[in-house]
Formats: sequence, structure tokens, C-alpha cells
Amino acid sequence: MNNDYSVPTRPILRSLVSSNRTDVFRCYSDHERTYVNLPYACSYSNASKRGGKPLLAVCTEQGTVDILDTSKREQWDVEPQRTTVQPHANGVFDVKWSPSDTLLATASGDHSVCITTLSSSVAPQDRILHTLRGHTGTVKSVAWDPSHDGDVLCSGGRDGWICLWDLRVGERSDAGVIAPVLSIPKAHELDSKPAKPKARRGRVVAGAPPASITHLLYTDTHPYGVISSCSSDGILNLWDVRLPSSNTRSRSKKAAKQRPMPLFTSPDPTTYGGTRRARGITTLASGTGPTAALVFGLGSDSRVHTYALPSLAPLSGLLTFPSTPGDAEAAEDPHAFFHPRMKTTSFYVRMATSPCGRWLAAGGIAEGRAYLYDIAAAGRARDAGRGWWGSGVELRGHTGEVGAMDWADGMLATCGDDGTVRVWRPDLDISRQCEADPEEMQWNWAWATDS
Repeated sequence: MNNDYSVPTRPILRSLVSSNRTDVFRCYSDHERTYVNLPYACSYSNASKRGGKPLLAVCTEQGTVDILDTSKREQWDVEPQRTTVQPHANGVFDVKWSPSDTLLATASGDHSVCITTLSSSVAPQDRILHTLRGHTGTVKSVAWDPSHDGDVLCSGGRDGWICLWDLRVGERSDAGVIAPVLSIPKAHELDSKPAKPKARRGRVVAGAPPASITHLLYTDTHPYGVISSCSSDGILNLWDVRLPSSNTRSRSKKAAKQRPMPLFTSPDPTTYGGTRRARGITTLASGTGPTAALVFGLGSDSRVHTYALPSLAPLSGLLTFPSTPGDAEAAEDPHAFFHPRMKTTSFYVRMATSPCGRWLAAGGIAEGRAYLYDIAAAGRARDAGRGWWGSGVELRGHTGEVGAMDWADGMLATCGDDGTVRVWRPDLDISRQCEADPEEMQWNWAWATDS
């Protein structure tokens, strides 16, 4: 059966609801003076995305990782027992499951990446298998190589470096710390050298900070390709990170001159449309199914930009369609997704694409709202030469900033600054009741809305 992806699925997004009793999970603090433990990132297991048991890893500002079972339950059911590990003593900004879901990789403000097993046969104090050190700043992103299950991964940090790790051959210190097998310094400062800071005599002026690596993403279009984004602009780089034949960590001048160069570098869509100031990308997400060969980037300009693989050519801002009343801005940039109230100026705000490739969810810095988009229908309309006039659907269930989120099969998890994780599921009957009697339903439910 052929799916017509040009048919909008906005009604499905509008039917998402979240129970205040059974779909809300709190992140508990280990500190006596602090009750709320903020969730910084979350990730569903790979099996969850294929319809398996929905296990969600949630990492927090206190260095803990909670494994939550977000299966649907009745109103009288208690929360399933959670597993909690603490690989770091500092905030954890990213977490990823290995392809077989046997290991977790966590990126932390302590400048390290930790590899943790969740096997029940391993004692809790022995579950941290490896500590990876090579960054000189906060590690912002980790990504597993899908072709080397549980062995190879890469990381990107605030220091502007990308590090490649092989858990089988990495150099180990006496403390069991693994060093990277490949490092790419200043990965997003390739075109020109930064201007030297000027100062009056007797004063010291610090140079501009390096462009932080905000996200890393392996791509199916290149067998050894990793895409990187940064905090300073909307340019993406595609790297060939095959393992080197010699130790590239040498500090010699010859080795420095031979550092890797990207295979592809994109133009910057955040500067299209007459905008002079470049804006960074907070998160990357790959498309699947109807959005295969596309990469989506959430910009700090409060837009989701679309890039084509393998060239990384941005689609945002290249076409113009006639405006329609009340939606002129959408017509001016039909390849970017946005909502009038979606503000993503914080690098803690993330986005995620659904396993089916049809939908995209993004967070926001205020009012406890997340935003959903039907990216498949929009893509098909553009391929046919038509503009896309749809706007995002709002989810209102948190207070404060909504940062991390991820999809499993049939559900979406969102994390808020109120210290909670909410799970959203489609339920047309409950959604209709919420719209018909919002004053009564708000005590038990949160739901999607157009306004």
C-alpha cells in the first residue's frame, strides 16, 4: 500500500493529550536544599522507536540519568520502577543509546563522556564502563556510529572540537580513561583565522571564544559521514571520520596541517532574506521515510531549517510564494518551519523528528509550550511546486522553558524547567472532551491546541 504523504496529518497532532496523573514524571533532586532537578536531555531507546517497550533515558543538571518506562497505564496504576545511575557529578547535556540499546553515552559539563551499561547483572557501582576525556570544555553532543554497535562514537564540545572514540583501541591511562583516536580542532573555524583582539597598552583582552559544536549526526547517505552544527551560524559540515592509520593526536606541525577537512560545507540559511546576522543551530535531526535525505536544524532564529543530503544544500529561503492573509511570513520562507510564539534563542532548546518521518517537535523558551509540525505533507507540497501554509500545533503542559524532547512509536516525551517529563499520546476522544469543556478537563489533562 502506497502512503500519500501529501495528505496532512495535522488532526493527529491536534489529538495529542497528556494525563496529569499517569503521563507526568518528576526528576527528583539528590540535594537537600533543592527539590527540583532540571532535565537537560532525553532519548528513547532504539527499540522504543520500532514499537518496543518505551524506555526513556532522562539526564539532569545533577549528573543523573533516569530510565523511565513510559508505557500507557490506567489512572490507578503506580509509576513503574525506574532505574537511576549517576555517571557524572555535573550537568549532563546529551544522552544516546547504542544501536543495540545495551549502552548509554552521556555528555557532561565535566568535560567528559561516560559509557554506562544498564545490565542488571552488573553491580550499580560498576556500571560505568569507560570515561572518555579529550575535550577542554563542556561536551554538548554525542552520537554512536550505527555501523559499529557499541564500539565507535563521536562527541562535540564547547571547545569547538569533534572527537572520535573507539572503545576497542583507545589509549588508556592508569585511571582507565580513554583518549580519542581522532580529533578535529576548531571544526567550524575553517575558512578564516579569527581576528586578533586589540587592546590598549597594559590591558589584556581575551579573543573570541571558539564556535561550540552543538550537535553531531551520523548520516545514511555517506558510510562514514558525520554532520556537525555550531553555535555561531547555520553552516553545517559533513566529515569523513574513518579511523586514521596513525595517531592523529600528534602535536607536530605536520600533523596539524593534515587535520581533516569537511567533505561538504553548507551555505548559511539563517542569513537569507536580507538578514545580516548569522544565528546558530541548537539541534539537528534526520528525516526518515517521506523525509529521507533531509536534515532539519533548529536555529536560534526561532525557525527550523531544512537541508538536503548529501550536499547539505539549504532549502530555506530559496523559494517565494504569493502571500495569504494572516500568513505572509510563512509564504516568504516556505522551507522553514516556525510558529509566531515559538522562541528558540536558548541553546538548551532542542527538537526531534518522529520515527515515521512525518512529524517534528520543537521546544521553546517561555510559557511551557512545545510545537509540532507535519513535515511530510509540507515536503510533498513543495516538491509539487506549491507553498506550504500550515503552522505549528502547540502543546501546553509545562511551566517555563521546554527544552529536550524525543519520539517513540506512538508517543512524544517533553522535558520542562518545572522539573517534569510529560508524555503525549494521540487520543481523539479525550482531545474532543478537552476542547468541549476545557475548564473541567484542565484538572486532569493537558492537550494540543491551534491557538
